Amino acid sequence: MEIQQDLDDYKTMAGKVDLVDREARPHMEDYLSGVRYYDKEEYHLAIDFLERALKEYGVADAECRVLCEGPQRFEEYEYLDYKATLYEAIAEHYMQVLLCQHECVRELATRPGRLSPIENFLPLHYDFLQFAYYRVGDYVQALECTKTYLLFHPEDEAVLENEDYYKSLLEGFVDLRAIKPREEAATFLRRHKLEADLLEAAAANLGFLYTEPSYWSISGSRQDGQRASSGPQGNQADGPGSTPAQKDLAKVGHQLQEGGPLLFNEVQFVYNSKQLNGTQRVLLDNVISQGECQELQHVANHILMAGDGYRGKTSPHTPNERFEGATVLKALKFGYEGRIPLKSARLFYDVSEKARKIVESYFRLNSTLYFSYTHLVCRTALSGQQERRNDLSHPIHADNCLLDPEANECWKEPPAYTFRDYSALLYMNGDFEGGEFIFTEMDAKTVTASIKPKCGRMISFSSGGENPHGVKAVTRGQRCAVALWFTLNPLYRELERIQADEVIAALDQEYFGPIKNRPLVQICWKFTFLIFPSL
Repeated sequence: MEIQQDLDDYKTMAGKVDLVDREARPHMEDYLSGVRYYDKEEYHLAIDFLERALKEYGVADAECRVLCEGPQRFEEYEYLDYKATLYEAIAEHYMQVLLCQHECVRELATRPGRLSPIENFLPLHYDFLQFAYYRVGDYVQALECTKTYLLFHPEDEAVLENEDYYKSLLEGFVDLRAIKPREEAATFLRRHKLEADLLEAAAANLGFLYTEPSYWSISGSRQDGQRASSGPQGNQADGPGSTPAQKDLAKVGHQLQEGGPLLFNEVQFVYNSKQLNGTQRVLLDNVISQGECQELQHVANHILMAGDGYRGKTSPHTPNERFEGATVLKALKFGYEGRIPLKSARLFYDVSEKARKIVESYFRLNSTLYFSYTHLVCRTALSGQQERRNDLSHPIHADNCLLDPEANECWKEPPAYTFRDYSALLYMNGDFEGGEFIFTEMDAKTVTASIKPKCGRMISFSSGGENPHGVKAVTRGQRCAVALWFTLNPLYRELERIQADEVIAALDQEYFGPIKNRPLVQICWKFTFLIFPSL
């Protein structure tokens, strides 16, 4: 992720230094440029780049298929034990070549350095083009691109409505029967279908496993105003839509719900997802009291270590601030050693558990929410480095995927923490300047909500690409919060949290359970083993 950030920084310097991206693919670069112009509503330029991208796609597809010609390894067989006949070997080889060529669709939809392809990549060209042509007044091309898109998704209701609308604009002026889908797309799909049929037949007869992937996943379609026709009941002058396009956001892997009970009487509801202009978001106040905030800040002043939680980097996101952090287990360790009151260390544990219960209840999760990481973190503005500052305290990102603003995607792949499902930030103070928490669109620029931290305030949200977020620069003072990340998968539970649970259970037993009758040295030894397991 750090290397990717460096690359993005270098790209912004392109006007100052000579930078050649040797991994760039012409068809992908033109597509991304076309989408950027489309989002800016510069439709003539968008059309130029998207049309060029389609031509480059054809060239790249031919090159990809040629590169598949050559030696192949048939992975279904152990070649040391299996000796194929001549005809079997020939058939196996050509099936592998065919499979490689068939997969060029996925290869060409994948940006360099990424593992996952852009969903619905090729059809999206025509989807963007149909509306762009409409906006420049070329209704014939708009209808042609709409018909072409429908070759891939013949039951897409929104585009079918657009098709009817474009026909209504052209009726009586041109022969509608003469406007057909683009031949190159029709030929491409016919070939793709024949390849799939051959592969399935070969799988049945040669005894290897093959399942046709969903290359044109509809979840990659744009979900925006341009895809909804005004129809007979709408304003015909406005046509299919008039707002900038936005790609479909990453989906949370369960049914989305919210509005559940907050469990604690003192907790005050502030804003829901709709009021925060997003999905799966909630803002709450009074999650902890003023006294608890002060006690946690006292804990922070005594246990935080520069770079803790950031691989030792004291300024991981910006050179203008110092970052310090600590985990729950570290707090309990300091409490056990007497460096902070054990009651204060326990408070850190308790408020994080309180936050977990609130998040689990409010979002109406039907399964247990587990901690994946618990972090008490403070960021401090460095004196003498705040003038003319234009960076963020924490750049815009998503918590379980790699945000890619250029592609309008969030890639759920390593090194992202793909197992995270929900996030929460519980603030301890507000006596600093800057440091607002912000949500943005997928472009990482358009701010959709801004939240000023204060004692007891908590923002919680789902961790995926539907919620890009960051932190504005802290320009004076120190900003402290309990940062919490949760998972629905128990396999990714935070190890230190499990150890902290055991310490707390032992503490509770000391005061309330049978353990209170044991010798004090036995109790102390148990705590020592839990907190220092290597001893």
